[in-house]
Amino acid sequence: MAVAPHALAAQSALSVLREGGNALEAMIAAAATITVAYPHINSIGGDSFWLFHTPYSGPRAIDACGAAARAASIEWYAARGVTRSIPFRGGLAANTVAGTISGWKMAHSVSRKWGGRLPLGRLLADAIHYAEAGIAVTGSQFSTTVAKRGELESQPGFRETFLPEGAPPPAGSLFRQPRLAATLARLARAGLEDFYRGKTAQAIARDLALAGSPLAPGDLARHRAKPVRPLVLRQSLGTIYNLPPPTQGIVSLLILGILDALGIEATGPASADYVHLAVEAAKRAFAVRDHCVTDPAYMTVDVQELLKPSKIRELAANVDRGRAARWSAGGPPADTVWMGVMDGAGRAVSMIQSLYHEFGSGVVLEETGINWQNRGCSFALDPAALNSLRPGRKPFHTLNPALAVLRDGRILAYGTMGGDGQPQTQSAVFTRIAVFGMDPQSAVAAPRWLLGRTWGQTSDTLKIESRFPAGVPAVLGSYGHEIEIVQDYDETMGHAGAIVRHANGVLEGGADPRSDGGVAAY
Repeated sequence: MAVAPHALAAQSALSVLREGGNALEAMIAAAATITVAYPHINSIGGDSFWLFHTPYSGPRAIDACGAAARAASIEWYAARGVTRSIPFRGGLAANTVAGTISGWKMAHSVSRKWGGRLPLGRLLADAIHYAEAGIAVTGSQFSTTVAKRGELESQPGFRETFLPEGAPPPAGSLFRQPRLAATLARLARAGLEDFYRGKTAQAIARDLALAGSPLAPGDLARHRAKPVRPLVLRQSLGTIYNLPPPTQGIVSLLILGILDALGIEATGPASADYVHLAVEAAKRAFAVRDHCVTDPAYMTVDVQELLKPSKIRELAANVDRGRAARWSAGGPPADTVWMGVMDGAGRAVSMIQSLYHEFGSGVVLEETGINWQNRGCSFALDPAALNSLRPGRKPFHTLNPALAVLRDGRILAYGTMGGDGQPQTQSAVFTRIAVFGMDPQSAVAAPRWLLGRTWGQTSDTLKIESRFPAGVPAVLGSYGHEIEIVQDYDETMGHAGAIVRHANGVLEGGADPRSDGGVAAY
């Protein structure tokens, strides 16, 4: 089974599984296809993180996050008149290496140890075809292009790529990316290493320099994906895994730990008290994140220690069941895709890849057609800040794919896009499936909430979808939350997904109706 926020990606994964490919091979195919089919949200010019589990080896993870250029420093930006904050768009925002392709490469290497035999060319074939022949523009791509056109069309290569007729291509029109097709085909022939240390890397470096980016050939050549040990939360229902820093995986795990300590099962999956406790747990978890999470090379605490039961009980004890704590720590909006795959041998993959903001930096490289991320605009230009810019430093990441092994024998892979919304939506999906017994599709589709900022939003209110039962907004308001009612199935809430494997081998999946996704299985 595969689930993705664009149906073509789920189908690409399924076709690999049908040919005898394993879950990692299938995920590489899905990851490649979705960079073409959802170009406003992710790209091979972005970053990715992988979490996977097998019945015989337990959980493992891949950090495919690129570091800041060696030339990127506070002084470098000051010399260019930038002293307050790194711009969100343009070459100055394109200051970190794109790690996504290195994640594919490491995943492909691991897949060989699982007995995988499918060649890279087969795994990229669908993506190459869709880039050449074209994909049908989604409503999401069209509306995002319209909304962001003003700030993006002056960026190098953006107009030529994403405004092919001088305007945003309408939903349902055919959108082709021939330069990206050629780049993917070259990587299929030469190997993924070519992105960092070959002719593709040379072309990338030339165009980044022309755009004003500090990235240089040496930055690309130094990059490698890194195997990392997942964070682990042990709670009453089982063991939950997520990614360590520089991701905010600790936030997602802390929320679930706090909710377990608060006895969330005593509420209902659409009640005001359920939402209130989840929001208050998120506030405590975000406070921990904002105090300590950064590039692990600069960390001063062991985040795994923060998941000790005693630490979680301390955080839970500070939650007022009838009153909202103050909140003013909303983060920036972000764009991401989460996808999940489980194969017939019981191996599970939870993967996420991203450009950061919509269309990333907005810079599209002329020779390769690659849209480059702006993840590095999350660095601060204050040398005393937690995530202060340093040459070669990894940026803070909102990305965090999740996976759980439950005591009743179920395996759950789940995740979402959405910046600060990611850990909040993860808490909704997990608790509705694992605590309240909902099937994955019902859990993903059920009305959701969001505290703070996410995809395309800048307000810090508590947003709740209008499908919640009557009376829920009033109760939350009486607790002191600043409520904003949004649409029934609002894309602000992100694109979530989940797959459950039961102990008897039966698979259940859920794709978000807020996306263009689907579940594909056989």
